[in-house]
Amino acid sequence: MKRILLLLALFLLISAPTGWAANHSGSVTMQFDLSAQPENAAVRLWIPYPVSDQHQTISDIEWHGDYASAAVTTDNINGTPALYVEWPQGTKLRKLELNFSVNRQELRRGTLPNEEPAWNVADYAEYLAATKLGPIDGAVQELANRIVEDKPTALAKAKAIYDWTVENMYRNPQTRGCGKGDVCALLLSPGGKCTDISSVYVALCRAAGVPAREVFGLRLGKTAKQDISSWQHCWAEVFIPGAGWISTDPADVRKAMLVGKMELDSPKTQELRDYFWGGIDAYRFKLASGRDLLLNPAQAGPALNTFGYPYAEVDGKPLDFYDPKNFSYSFTYQEQ
Repeated sequence: MKRILLLLALFLLISAPTGWAANHSGSVTMQFDLSAQPENAAVRLWIPYPVSDQHQTISDIEWHGDYASAAVTTDNINGTPALYVEWPQGTKLRKLELNFSVNRQELRRGTLPNEEPAWNVADYAEYLAATKLGPIDGAVQELANRIVEDKPTALAKAKAIYDWTVENMYRNPQTRGCGKGDVCALLLSPGGKCTDISSVYVALCRAAGVPAREVFGLRLGKTAKQDISSWQHCWAEVFIPGAGWISTDPADVRKAMLVGKMELDSPKTQELRDYFWGGIDAYRFKLASGRDLLLNPAQAGPALNTFGYPYAEVDGKPLDFYDPKNFSYSFTYQEQ
């Protein structure tokens, strides 16, 4: 019953854009307790650190705990901020609490240009490059070419790829976490969750010469108090010359279709499909962006595929961030 209620709550978050608020506010508490790790081990923790931008305001941010040191850092490639915390060997208690308030704006698609102005591709090189799990050559390039074959502008290409993604990808509820975003594997078996679907969209856009990027965040609840520990979400942004960066979320279209048992041609699906092409609800906020991250200080493990979840190492060995119970973290939303 608890799982059914959770699915219903999430469906309500993504099923009625005409009723969504233009702004949504609340406080978020992130609690970590790594005391169960061996006392003779050194423990390091990196937490995606929220910052304000033109669409969200982060305020009243504070943290406390029994750590040896803590600092806000940024990775050296993407500039993604993190709260870095460490506990040396011999530490018995390893607790941390991070609190902040967030006010998020809904985004509605504005007027998009009929003609494409001149733009400098070199300015967006990092958003046109391949990532480890998101290549832009081979099968990805071939598919992108077919999708955008007769499309003359970045806008037309981005929309054609969005339509293809909605029509050909699907949500697989058995996927762990948000998915890895392994694009080549997904082209063979196109079922996954939000990172998977968004990553396919981003890779196809980049292969077609359209700058795009994934955004990693956390959903906000709609009731007075909710556990949002596993409410991570990934969507995409695409650069449209003359309009700037616009948001897209084909993954939430497919999620609503699954939960609501809707077909592609249903009126509700069409409404959501139009909304999430350039529109984003206010019941989420951004935490991070970028792929293949080298954290600061550098992690002992390989480059981090994504940074939508907290990341910790015990004597240099990563904990499973998809498992908040055994990782021992919890996120709570409180209505303000």
